[in-house]
Amino acid sequence: MKRIALFPGSFDPFTKGHEDIVLRGLRLFDEVVIGIGHNTRKERYFPLEQMIQLIEGAFEDYPAVRVISYEGLTANVAREIGAKFLLRGLRNTTDFEYENGISQVNRYVYEDVETVFLITSPHLAPISSSIIRDLHRYGQHVDEFLPYQLEKAK
Repeated sequence: MKRIALFPGSFDPFTKGHEDIVLRGLRLFDEVVIGIGHNTRKERYFPLEQMIQLIEGAFEDYPAVRVISYEGLTANVAREIGAKFLLRGLRNTTDFEYENGISQVNRYVYEDVETVFLITSPHLAPISSSIIRDLHRYGQHVDEFLPYQLEKAK
């Protein structure tokens, strides 16, 4: 049976830290599906379609990686695509506290799903999407934090 992992997030933007989790996840799973979830409490900074294209381009040499967007509960999406695993990265203990609660709820919704946590590689731990958005918004160069290039903010 194919081992499929769903890597969910808002990915606004998708960073080198996220890329690292996907590449390391490919050592554990046959397929990693990057799922860009629609969070009703967050307005996107980078357009969804642009982010899908950029992520797909970053993984064009990896046929075991695909990108989807979705609305609704992550656990239900995992069930729909046949994923028995949710892949998540942890930068620090704050991430763990947040992710632990979500993993428990996901098991409640879909009892066959297991959340697999990978510790972020140390040199990538300081990177966060929110920091990158702020830097970009104020005209700073952010490409060194991303697995693709962005246009500068206007």
